[in-house]
Amino acid sequence: MASMSAARIVVATRPVDFRKGHDSLAAVVQNDLGLDPYSGVAFVFRSRRGDRLKVLWWDGTGLVLGYKRLEQGRFAWPGVHDGVMRLSRAQFEALFEGLDWRRTWAAKVRRPRTAA
Repeated sequence: MASMSAARIVVATRPVDFRKGHDSLAAVVQNDLGLDPYSGVAFVFRSRRGDRLKVLWWDGTGLVLGYKRLEQGRFAWPGVHDGVMRLSRAQFEALFEGLDWRRTWAAKVRRPRTAA
């Protein structure tokens, strides 16, 4: 069974109708985004108001759908345009916590010049 912690994470940048369930969101992934909803990638969808998100993910045995609503404020979303954007696990965790994921980045590590 695949682990969500190891999954790639993709954000659909356009808001979706939050009445959509598993199958409808899988159709959005396939038809609108041109991606495979059964690939093990975690797909993150936003509401129009920006205070809710849904995550659709294939765990190897079925589609998993998670939903979160912030009680105060809004999630920090990328600009609305066609397509998707990829997030690192750290950026997704910040987004999910309601933090500004755009302030999260990995430190660049220089490659060693010689082996010690």
